[in-house]
Amino acid sequence: SPKSFRTQVLECHAWMASKKKQDIERAITVLTDILTREKEYIPALLGLSVAHMLLKQPPRARNHLKRIAKMDWEPEFADDFERSWLLLADIHIQGGKYDLATELLKRALAQNQSCAKAWEYLGLIMEKEASYRDAADHYDRAWRLDRESNPATGYKLAFNHLKAKKFVEAIEVSHKVLGAHPDYPKIRKDILDKARALVRA
Repeated sequence: SPKSFRTQVLECHAWMASKKKQDIERAITVLTDILTREKEYIPALLGLSVAHMLLKQPPRARNHLKRIAKMDWEPEFADDFERSWLLLADIHIQGGKYDLATELLKRALAQNQSCAKAWEYLGLIMEKEASYRDAADHYDRAWRLDRESNPATGYKLAFNHLKAKKFVEAIEVSHKVLGAHPDYPKIRKDILDKARALVRA
């Protein structure tokens, strides 16, 4: 029996994982072929978006992702919708279009409240807008959803506590990060030492 579209898309992701140009272009050929036969096939559109991001062609990726964003959500493709909304939100954040990104992230959370990445991106938007207390609230959701295991999120959470002048919270999170990742760079010097000094001041 011929391979299902889903199987072909998974093979394409495996090729793209090599990050080699010829493998990515091979994936693009297969994904484009799938779309000639089923032009709204979301996993193939997402796959093409990933391929164009790997080839440093964000405008092309954005075009495919915008097509997905206009489609009605289907439970069968829940993961593909979530990943495409997050990828498009990331592109919008990099372009300074925070309102468009926020709308997509809220859509992701409406379908999946446990999407740590969506909470993290909302934290990033608040941080860029200098709303450090709100940023910390959103990073905290992401941090807890990752069972306090992601040191990068822990760092961002502690940093925003520090900026919001919540020094004790910054110290607590820094200790948790260093407890699990003793040599995690910068958190001791950038956050822990500063927060300690400010508590004593």
